[in-house]
Amino acid sequence: MDLKAALEECSMALNLFLNNKFSEALELLRPWSKDSMYHALGYSTILVMQAAMTFEQQDIQMGISTMKEALQTCQRFRKRNTVVESLSNLVSKQSVDQLSEEEMHAEICYAECLLQKAALTFVQDENMINFIKGGLKIRTSYQIYKECHQVLQMTQGNKSKNETYHQFEGGVKLGIGAFNLMLSLLPGRILRLLEFIGFSGNRELGLHQLQEGASGSSLRAILCTFTLLVYHTYVSLILGTGDTNLEEADSLLEPYLQKFPNGSIILFYAARIDILKGNFEKAQLTFQECIAAQQEWKQIHHLCYWELMWCYTFQQNWLQAYRYADLLSKENRWSKAIYVFQKAAILCMLPEEDLKKTGEDIASLFRQVEGLKQRIAGKSIPTEKFAVRKARRYACSQPVKLILPALEMMYVWNGFAIVGKRVDLTENLLVTIEKEETALQNETNHNEYYMDDMCMLQLLKGLCLKHLGRLMQAELCFNQVIQSEKQIKYDSYLVPFTMYELGLLYKQQDEREKAVRYIETAKNNYKEYSMESRLHFRIHAALDSLKVSPASTP
Repeated sequence: MDLKAALEECSMALNLFLNNKFSEALELLRPWSKDSMYHALGYSTILVMQAAMTFEQQDIQMGISTMKEALQTCQRFRKRNTVVESLSNLVSKQSVDQLSEEEMHAEICYAECLLQKAALTFVQDENMINFIKGGLKIRTSYQIYKECHQVLQMTQGNKSKNETYHQFEGGVKLGIGAFNLMLSLLPGRILRLLEFIGFSGNRELGLHQLQEGASGSSLRAILCTFTLLVYHTYVSLILGTGDTNLEEADSLLEPYLQKFPNGSIILFYAARIDILKGNFEKAQLTFQECIAAQQEWKQIHHLCYWELMWCYTFQQNWLQAYRYADLLSKENRWSKAIYVFQKAAILCMLPEEDLKKTGEDIASLFRQVEGLKQRIAGKSIPTEKFAVRKARRYACSQPVKLILPALEMMYVWNGFAIVGKRVDLTENLLVTIEKEETALQNETNHNEYYMDDMCMLQLLKGLCLKHLGRLMQAELCFNQVIQSEKQIKYDSYLVPFTMYELGLLYKQQDEREKAVRYIETAKNNYKEYSMESRLHFRIHAALDSLKVSPASTP
């Protein structure tokens, strides 16, 4: 099968995939997956996506072994280099002219397979050797992309630009774009390590390459689109300051909504964008459509359950939120510890009589959390570690109940930045928080967690006030946490996170120097607290957005 025919068939498979016909797409690609690099790449990519969604060990094994085969298939089409050539590895005009079209594509497909195999390696196994192997694969992939980018620049002027050349161009834009975007998110201390081995990231370049790739007509346009959508709808929220570019997300998704109105992945993103706009009611309907659209990949339902759980949490509809947390804890494998914690945390918010109806026992749920913790690439997941630590308050026979744990978890996932778009719901949350604050103050004998709980409430209260535009009051709440630093016994994360939030508050009021000072303090003066890396990602994004543009400095 020649390159053109292979690309056409893979395009058909992609359309099947976007129309929820997942196994049909696989069936179309399977017969040629050992003989055509694009079939090999497409087939193994779908299996890798499946593995990432199910987290089942056998799916991960299957994904890895199919990727190995795909790499071998691509390798057969790559240019045979002599040892000397591959050592110098410099792209020269002469070597580019000698590259056949097939060899150019083989490079880009090889790099793409390598990257996915590396990602699965991280998830599959705990040991450090695999971690290093994965890192080296990523590095090789990055090098190939850089060389292909040079090839692209050297051949840009060629007259013979045909359909397959545009496909190659799409592949380069996806790789260079995704790598730059990914690396630009990393906090300085991680990036310094990586720059040492030749990585460097430029966010503007990354976004630009992906936007160009997404607007093209290549097979990889949809992958560029999905990468940008993940960035705008998730990454910039969880690892960023919460400023999302929803206009761009909308315009990226629009053509696909027209073409695949029932595509579950497309519907999922449409609903997610609505959540970020604060249109929770509309999002809830779209998620239900997404769930009804297909039954084959149950994991897409689980993604919807997670989002629906938060939607109902934002609305403080605790029984519905509980329903989805319960489904997740029973059906999904990504993070049992988080689901069980989340379920117990939501139950804590229910009035006594509603809690009785569920027949659940909060204390025994919290006691299960620790045993459910998992390790990925030899490390525990920070959010799981946080949940385990919080749940320990229920370990003894006389448990000390957690205060508004569902709202604390909402903050961990940066949910206040989302619910803050809705004045009505933010005011309702403020009422809940102040009610709890009063109850806590009125307790006659304070337990050992009193100050930690009080400070956590002040942080959440400050966030609500900030989104309601009551900035002076928000500032007072944040300062109260910072001034209580010495009295906090367990939740040491509260102080650096509050410093960061106070910095953002000053940024909002255009007090840039104060903003930078507080955010830098959060970054440099605190160590060894819960979810430290998550805060460092957010700090990196915040300082990046505070950069005084060169023009304005004297």
